[in-house]
Amino acid sequence: MALYEHVFIARQDLSNAQAEGLIEHFSTVLADNGGKVVESEYWGVKTMAYKINKNRKGHYAFLRSDAPSAAVQEMERLMRLHDDVMRVLTIKVEKHSEGPSVQMQKRDDRDRGERSEGGFGGGERRERSFGDRPERTGDRGGFRR
Repeated sequence: MALYEHVFIARQDLSNAQAEGLIEHFSTVLADNGGKVVESEYWGVKTMAYKINKNRKGHYAFLRSDAPSAAVQEMERLMRLHDDVMRVLTIKVEKHSEGPSVQMQKRDDRDRGERSEGGFGGGERRERSFGDRPERTGDRGGFRR
């Protein structure tokens, strides 16, 4: 059997229990068709980059599965027919990574209040005063007033 990773987005007006119920429902669909869910994660409600079906946010869920392609096709077919599921993405992978997904690792970092060193780009941060500025000359590179 092949290894897959699935991400789907459910409507924002569902409760957390209903969204997690969708994970269970689609896990049983895979199991009924000869596959198994290795791991599942509920990522919570996240803001999307653009509206989908008049929704600005959505419940994100992630599944790692070991299933035949027929089981994955059946699960995707049922996801696309389900009214509460807005988007589906399935990727075939060579092997599953160990531990939590990147999204869950980000959540753990936020929960602990940790930040990366140096801010954006990892460069050093230093205080500047007005005395550190280079002297300005009257020439503005060809711009005239």
